[in-house]
Amino acid sequence: MSIRRLPNALINRIAAGEVVERPASALKELVENAIDAGADRIAISLEDGGLGGLEVIDNGCGMSADDIALALERHATSKLPDDAIELVSTLGFRGEALPSIASVARLSIASRTGDGDGWRRVVDHGDVVEDGPASLPPGTRIRMDRLFGNVPARRKFLRSARSEYAACIDVVKRLAMARPDIAFSLESDGRRVFSVQAGEARLTRIASLTARGLADNAVLLDFEREGVRLTGVAGLPTYNRGVADHQFLFVNSRPVRDRLLVGAVRAAYAEMLARDRHPVVALFLDVVPQDVDVNVHPAKTEVRFRDAAMVRGMIVSGLRRALDEGGFRAVQRPAEGALSRWQSEAAPPPPERDMFSAAPAMALAPAQEPAWLAAAEIASGVAERSQPYIAAAPMGRAEPSYAPVPMAERYPLGIARGQIAKTYIVAEAEDGLVIVDQHAAHERLVLERMRKAADGGRVAAQALLIPEVVELDETACDRIEERAAELADFGLEVERFGPAAVLVRAVPAMLGGGDVHGLVQDIADELGAFDAALSLKERLDLVASTMACHGSVRAGRVLSVAEMNALLREMEITPHSGQCNHGRPTWVKLAHGDIERLFGRK
Repeated sequence: MSIRRLPNALINRIAAGEVVERPASALKELVENAIDAGADRIAISLEDGGLGGLEVIDNGCGMSADDIALALERHATSKLPDDAIELVSTLGFRGEALPSIASVARLSIASRTGDGDGWRRVVDHGDVVEDGPASLPPGTRIRMDRLFGNVPARRKFLRSARSEYAACIDVVKRLAMARPDIAFSLESDGRRVFSVQAGEARLTRIASLTARGLADNAVLLDFEREGVRLTGVAGLPTYNRGVADHQFLFVNSRPVRDRLLVGAVRAAYAEMLARDRHPVVALFLDVVPQDVDVNVHPAKTEVRFRDAAMVRGMIVSGLRRALDEGGFRAVQRPAEGALSRWQSEAAPPPPERDMFSAAPAMALAPAQEPAWLAAAEIASGVAERSQPYIAAAPMGRAEPSYAPVPMAERYPLGIARGQIAKTYIVAEAEDGLVIVDQHAAHERLVLERMRKAADGGRVAAQALLIPEVVELDETACDRIEERAAELADFGLEVERFGPAAVLVRAVPAMLGGGDVHGLVQDIADELGAFDAALSLKERLDLVASTMACHGSVRAGRVLSVAEMNALLREMEITPHSGQCNHGRPTWVKLAHGDIERLFGRK
């Protein structure tokens, strides 16, 4: 087959395939043009999720009749004043968006400059069908209808109206987050979806477009290194989601979906979230144009950095520093319906006693039991006697007080008042009731101690009197042996003991006596799942997290009041103590108002 020149109509359709995949991609190009035109108010309306049509109205600089005609030609743009492509400061500059859309849809452009007359041109799948004066205020109004109307092979691959609507919403939200100085409004089938005003604070804008609770459960970032500035909002680790649809990344105010940036976010939250949970972040990178290439993707959704390692490291360290400053904060929102499950019921009437059961009950009242028996039963959690007909009255665990009880208002997490189910510490704070998961909290404290000790050089090890032999499969032993030096930095000294076993000679001193077999097995499993994809620092954090889980106070252990208060005080000064190593909250608070509502006082 001989080589031939393609007709312009086919060239435009091929170009449209790069830029226009669905209504959302066309909408992105139109809104970006409105932003580049200097608009401070943009209104978008959708019909049938964009399949039936979409319209973008802005109050930007507008275009004259000649500019409209030129804008519909390929490779014509006002966004490149010279040939320095690498110094572009606008959202787009390829000059193909409008002619590409016009080649696969019916496109109507009406525009007016501040001191000129309005003009309107309509192009239907590449053919100009209308061209004449129009009446409208300064700015531009663009409407797209019948996308792929003459290309049925492309239209049949579009998704349902609901799916296309979701994609359009995501596009507009990302652009609105990038420019809090611009007012955006979005309507769908005549219904107002959202409206944000110009001049909002960045946190306010992001929270209004994602979730209102983010404003109270996030930390702000402002970090700079080597001419690159990182700002934005990072949700607390306990404020997470099951999918990564609330991670918004921007480079020079351009929304991107870059794998480097996504990987950096995942690394920053690595030891704070469960594997199936994802953080909520909105990060803004400001980079000098010479250090970033924004034209590596036709839709400019990816970028390439000159120093990618520095950018990745800055994001990881910046996020961790901001989360460190969050201290012991955790998401303070009860689970849905948690409060509603508290019930207010009348106390059951006391059981009727006859003359035979009353006497033994009185004779064996708890106050008359031997002290050693009462203490043993309290410590062991025995709730019943061997005599089934005796029901002992509920008893609290009291301890002699040798010092005045501290005041609750002096401490953010309050003063311990008791323990529930040998798992949860109940504390009274100045503004409510605090409930702490003792295992989850101590797990985080142990991890932070280990990380601090490792940063200082090496975690202290405790030699085992008799080395433990842990049997594993051969590949697991290979992984453990390969990382033996790194494990030794955390106080776990191991060596190969045959083809399918390792010998453990020492364990971290702060872990005490624990399940050595379970610890080594878990570390081998974690290294097998993530070793190839993690850096050295991330592998060390993973090992420390696994060790901390094995060395923490387990649920089911009775703690003294002094131990409970010591745990609370250490939580208050330890970074990330608001969530365990798996991303679950370590404490929740019932405010006084919540408690009053439970009893009908509000």
